[in-house]
Amino acid sequence: MGDEARRRARFERIRDQLAELFVKTESAIAHRAAAAALLHHKIPGTSWTGFYMLTGGQLVVDAYQGPVACMVLAPHVGVCWAAIDRAESIVVPDVETFPGHIPCDSRTRSELVVPLFDRERRPIGVLDVDSRLPAHFDDTDREGYELVARALEHAWHL
Repeated sequence: MGDEARRRARFERIRDQLAELFVKTESAIAHRAAAAALLHHKIPGTSWTGFYMLTGGQLVVDAYQGPVACMVLAPHVGVCWAAIDRAESIVVPDVETFPGHIPCDSRTRSELVVPLFDRERRPIGVLDVDSRLPAHFDDTDREGYELVARALEHAWHL
């Protein structure tokens, strides 16, 4: 099995582990906490893994693993808001080249953000992952994190 197939299989195992945990509670915050912990500790090379949720028109930090985060992200600035505004995942190989990047941790070099949606496909937040390594994330990672995001949405929409 090649590296890409191994990485895909890792995300599938994480999704399956999370599905087993999600049936134990309907708490969306518990689901996000479990997802942040599993992803952060099972995916190598990440420095921060967590969620920002839309609250009163602001992106507010939620469950996460890693160093202290920005508490509220300025509206429509940076990678997280770009994912919300575009309604699509964004992979940033070099955060220094992303217009309006918000440096919550100056050591971050690359980032991946996946938007989260409600039943009507309105954005409700993001899954945000940082690395101190440049160009750490690729399409395999994007697909893997999207797999987890869709599992979360499914658990919340039942």
